[in-house]
Amino acid sequence: MKKLAICACAASLALTVACGKSQSTTPVSPSASADAGAIDAGPDGSTLKVTTPTPVSPVNNEQPDGALVLTATKAAGKFADIPVSYEFEVFNAVNQRVYTSGVTGGAGAGANNVSHTVGGSLEFDQPHTWRVRGVFQGAVGPWSASASFRTPSGGYIRGAEIFDPLSNGRTVGTPVGPTQFVAGKGLELMAHESRLTYALPETLVEGELSVMVTGIDEGSPGDKSKIFTMQEGFGDPTTNDYRFTVEKRGRSYVVPGAVTFRMITGNASNHDSINDGFRTGVAFSDERWYFWKATWRNGFAAVEVREDGPHGRVIYNSSVGTDGHPYRPVPHVVHLGQPPGRGGPQDASIPGAIYKNLWVSSRPRPAFPGE
Repeated sequence: MKKLAICACAASLALTVACGKSQSTTPVSPSASADAGAIDAGPDGSTLKVTTPTPVSPVNNEQPDGALVLTATKAAGKFADIPVSYEFEVFNAVNQRVYTSGVTGGAGAGANNVSHTVGGSLEFDQPHTWRVRGVFQGAVGPWSASASFRTPSGGYIRGAEIFDPLSNGRTVGTPVGPTQFVAGKGLELMAHESRLTYALPETLVEGELSVMVTGIDEGSPGDKSKIFTMQEGFGDPTTNDYRFTVEKRGRSYVVPGAVTFRMITGNASNHDSINDGFRTGVAFSDERWYFWKATWRNGFAAVEVREDGPHGRVIYNSSVGTDGHPYRPVPHVVHLGQPPGRGGPQDASIPGAIYKNLWVSSRPRPAFPGE
């Protein structure tokens, strides 16, 4: 009897424990973040439960103009809505990776697309491929299929727009006088008479001219030297009815390194049509790159100079109101530097100035390689 009682007691205790365990253990459904987050690596190496992006452009050996912008469909969490970042890669013709974006948020390109502007320098006019994947908290989604494209040809003149990197050793403009390409930099003007000239097929009534320049400082030879010039036709730029000159004055001027500009809107003999920017001395280094930008529209003109690039520190900024006459030279001619005019060679180009990344357009400046 004792033995039977002990066995019954033990059985009762086991049942109680088992029931207690059953009551205390409730199934926990996986959280959304766990479903969408890191997992063990799949066959493709992915560790993130997101959809695979699909390349949208460029694809099928397309060759874009100007900046290289990669666009793909967005990656989305399979079980939860998560803020996906992205990684873009570019490969050359021998399948060597030549660019990676690192982890980036990407830019909106519509409700369902994401885009990224390639910021590195790729060889111009060559076949490449690219791919993209989603990234979240260190976990990575599957790579997209590779898409083929050809890098931009490196320059064009189209309508009222110019895109000319110059750092690729060629130009869509016309060099005049002694010039040379400097490897990895751009085009150097080697004399006061040197310049790089572009004739626009259409007049740019409102827009910008922006360019990167190095090799200049207060000791550069010259007097009222010109960084760049716009005018109507090919006559004397000094007295041109549509003169727009941006100046960095040389060592022969009373204030070496002074920056200013002049815009004439339609009549060089009418004082009301002559509009001068503020003139002030600026300290330059001939080893540093400077971003020069002129903008104009009906009734307004401005010039800005920045150190190092389009987002660098502003060292000159001046604007003027014009007489309300539109800026409409026909034909519209652009010079990096300037042809000698009434003031002689000392007032023309700056020997030793090196130019790259020219943009003339009514559209916003794109991202040039290396900027």
